[in-house]
Amino acid sequence: MHNTPGARSYSFPKEEHLCRKKLIEELFGRGSSFGLYPLRIVWLPTPEPTTEPPQVLVSVSKRNFKRAIDRNYFKRLMREAYRLNKYRLLEAEGGHTVGQLAIIYTGKEKKPFTLVEKKLISGLERLLDGASRKAGVVSVS
Repeated sequence: MHNTPGARSYSFPKEEHLCRKKLIEELFGRGSSFGLYPLRIVWLPTPEPTTEPPQVLVSVSKRNFKRAIDRNYFKRLMREAYRLNKYRLLEAEGGHTVGQLAIIYTGKEKKPFTLVEKKLISGLERLLDGASRKAGVVSVS
């Protein structure tokens, strides 16, 4: 695969998956969160703005979906929505400050991909707004 300048990468490689237990505990212990039903976003900022992709954790509650097939379906849905829209973070002007990110499906019923993707996009934009506000940057729109 050739990476031409300006070409967008829609991959979600293993290095971007948040797997280490210590980092996950830190994310849920010190991270900020907000809900965009049916999703909950938990994130931990980086000290400096970056253009590197954050480490991402995708989770679905066993309490709400007893069958593994349903949980796996929603995890695939959320990974796909993130994979297609992570460029919004990576191409943000001046970089982004999201170091670690957890996307949790909190809904109790099945929602279509379009809704999940729409909510995830809103969440990513909210992360960018919140991060730029904390850095003292005011966006004009």
